[in-house]
Amino acid sequence: MKLPRRRFLHLAAGAASLPAAARTARAQTYPARPVQIVVPATPGAGSDVAARLIAQRLSERLDQPFVVENRSGAATNLGTEFVVRAPPDGYTLLLVTPANTINAALYDNLNFNFIRDIAPVAGILRGPEVMEVYPEVPIRTIPEFVAYAKANPGKLNIGSSGVGSGSHLAGALFKSMTGVEWFHVPYRGPAEAQTALLSGQIQVYFGPLSAAVEFIRSGQVRALAVTSAMRATALPDIPTVAEFVPGYEASGWFGLGAPKNTPVDIVDKLNDEINASLTEPKTIAQLADLGGIPLAISPAEFGTFVADETEKWTKVIRAAGIKAE
Repeated sequence: MKLPRRRFLHLAAGAASLPAAARTARAQTYPARPVQIVVPATPGAGSDVAARLIAQRLSERLDQPFVVENRSGAATNLGTEFVVRAPPDGYTLLLVTPANTINAALYDNLNFNFIRDIAPVAGILRGPEVMEVYPEVPIRTIPEFVAYAKANPGKLNIGSSGVGSGSHLAGALFKSMTGVEWFHVPYRGPAEAQTALLSGQIQVYFGPLSAAVEFIRSGQVRALAVTSAMRATALPDIPTVAEFVPGYEASGWFGLGAPKNTPVDIVDKLNDEINASLTEPKTIAQLADLGGIPLAISPAEFGTFVADETEKWTKVIRAAGIKAE
């Protein structure tokens, strides 16, 4: 599937034909009332925490409340569709997550096209997941894992936070690149999957670093590698998967989007303020607590990033034959 990588760029430029003076005046007055950030997940999820962090920074910088509203359901599709249908005036924004790029291929009957209907605004953070194993499994490295899994096909149970979740696809990508065989056990969220690993019900899990780091440090689980291209600051001695499986990368990330045709001057103002906040030491420290680093990029760069992620996970989903439940 060849996706239109530049379509986000066109959406972000919808107001470019307006007179410069009018665009400048509108940007200066925005926001004139509270702004809603829709999080398509439950309170307390990593995406919710990231949204509240950036909402606080924008409230401080722009002197208007940026209010988080949780609209969970249908694997983020309910909240996303709500923003797609909202007026393109800058007062309804979407917390964009990897699920948005995954769902484009996972679901055949969505009432929207994410690439077409959501304009990119800004990145917030990017960070790794971590490949964890139950400590009683006799594996300490990625090469040992691959050898063990191939010698014992189907013996290892790998958990995920649900069919089509980021953790499921991180594992599916690893499986496709190494040729290992295992049994997939989906759970109803990362907390259940992590608990299953801690109890030994599953032997492998690609989980959020922020949730796993204390269990790793205490020896309750063993970290084999992180899924990002670079080693994680929180676990500098843990290698990346790519050090053993060249080309592997499966980071988590968050950003902001808006309904298509949101004026480009408003998008640019939000992008400038978010990127400025991402340079603040306090924000950097808070993102580190979430296991991530700032993702300070332009709207066009964020659009390209999202399109690339969509294309990548579409290939993985179709190759693995993954279907939404």
